[in-house]
Amino acid sequence: MKGEPIVILLAEDDPAHAEIVRRNMEKSRIANQLEHVVDGQEALDYLYRCNGYSDPNLSPTPGLILLDLRMPRVDGLEVLKTIKGDPALARIPVVVLTTSAAETDIAKAYDCHANSYLVKPLDFGKFSELLEAFGYYWLVWNQNL
Repeated sequence: MKGEPIVILLAEDDPAHAEIVRRNMEKSRIANQLEHVVDGQEALDYLYRCNGYSDPNLSPTPGLILLDLRMPRVDGLEVLKTIKGDPALARIPVVVLTTSAAETDIAKAYDCHANSYLVKPLDFGKFSELLEAFGYYWLVWNQNL
C-alpha cells in the first residue's frame, strides 16, 4: 500500500558497507525495515523462503532489493537473473549497489533488467550522500505497486 514502509533486502557481503547503509537509513529517518543477507545464496534463500527463511513473518517479501555484484557462493548477476526471470519476483525493483564502475558490469546488469546501477564511492562522505539521494528517490519520489 502506498505510504507504508517497505522491506528492503540488502544483499551485501562487506559488513562495513552494510553498516554504512544501515546507519544512513537511520540518519535519514527512513522507516523502512532493512533485512541484510551476506551472499547471493542467502539472498535467494530469503526470496524463496528456504532454509532459515521459511517463516514469512521473519522474511517478508521485499519491496526493494539492494544488490552487490561481487558476492560469494552466488554472484549478484546470477541473483539478478533469477529474480527477473521469476514472474513472482520480477516486479521487485533491484538496485545494483557495487564498487564496480566497469562498463561491462553495468551493461550486464541492465541486460539482466536491473532497475538502477549505483557505484559505491570510496569516500565515506560521498557514499553517505549517494545513499541519502537514493533514499529520497526510491523511497519517497518513486511510484511503485
